[in-house]
Amino acid sequence: MTTLNEWFEKGLTTEQYIDQMSTNKENMASVLNKFNLPEDQAFFDELSKRNLKAIAITEDWCADAMMNNPVLIKLAEKSNIKVRFIQRDSNLELMDQYLTNGTARSIPIFVFVNDLGEEVGKWGPRAEKVQAFVGDAFTNLPAKEDPTFKEEQQLLIKKLTDAYKEREDFWLFVYEDLKKTLQS
Repeated sequence: MTTLNEWFEKGLTTEQYIDQMSTNKENMASVLNKFNLPEDQAFFDELSKRNLKAIAITEDWCADAMMNNPVLIKLAEKSNIKVRFIQRDSNLELMDQYLTNGTARSIPIFVFVNDLGEEVGKWGPRAEKVQAFVGDAFTNLPAKEDPTFKEEQQLLIKKLTDAYKEREDFWLFVYEDLKKTLQS
């Protein structure tokens, strides 16, 4: 079985991950450029002392990853966390260790690892408040049997992607959720 340290070593650096992106590269760059971490220096200093690494299980096509990855990147830069990106679809052995609700390959998943290669935290795929927003949005879709379902679903996904690109409150929800994970 591959260790978390070995997975980390297999991962792409931030630059490598961004360079290979095609689907959401511009959208992710937009969030990365617009998002600013809150003033939280004591937290950043505390994280820096822990010498953490983060493994981000992700894919370029995922809108949640497009929004969440930049928050992780900014937090990592400020807190000396080394990040590596592992693509879910070609690394199911790792993904299947971090299924959402024991069944779903939802992404992104961020796995935080200490100096000994031990998992010290796991986060993802969504901040709790973003999940509530998404859940509410999906309850308004017609039944899957409805002839308009596919079209309505596509419109909803576009609406969510646009919200992920623009809503600073969502980015802060992700930050606060990550902070809670890293403090526990």
